[in-house]
Amino acid sequence: MMDLTMRAATAADLPAILRLLADDPLGKNRETAVEAPYRVAFDAIAADPNQEMIVAEADGAVVGCFQLSFLPGLSRRGAWRAQIESVRIDSSLRGQGAGQAMMEWAIARARDRGCALVQLTTDKQRADAHRFYARLGFVASHEGMKLTL
Repeated sequence: MMDLTMRAATAADLPAILRLLADDPLGKNRETAVEAPYRVAFDAIAADPNQEMIVAEADGAVVGCFQLSFLPGLSRRGAWRAQIESVRIDSSLRGQGAGQAMMEWAIARARDRGCALVQLTTDKQRADAHRFYARLGFVASHEGMKLTL
C-alpha cells in the first residue's frame, strides 16, 4: 500500500483538487478550469464544522482528495452518518493502494466523530469504483437518485 499523508485541504490545494476532479472520463466533461465557483464552494466547506475537504499527499504532492460530510439524523436512533463524496486518485496511481488508504482514513475519521455508518454515492458508469467500494465492505443497499437543478 502507498505511503500517504491525509490532511485538511487548504485554499492553496484548490488547483490540485480541480485537476483530480477532471482526471477521469466523467469529470473531464463536467469540471472546468474556472476557479471562482469552486473557491466559493471550498470556502463554504472550510467554514462548516461538519464538512472536511481532505487531500492525500505522496512525496509532497497532492495525489488524491475527497469530501467528508458529517450528517445528523433522526433515523437509526438519532445516529450521525458520514457521507463521502468527490473521491479522486491521480490516474497514474490507481490500483496501487492509495484509494484504499484514503477510504480507511475516512472510515476511521467517521468512527472518531461518532458516526454509526458511512455512505457514499458513485456514478452508475463507474464499474471499477463499484468493485473497489464492494471490496472495502460497502454494500449497494439503496438506490440513489438525483435531480439536477
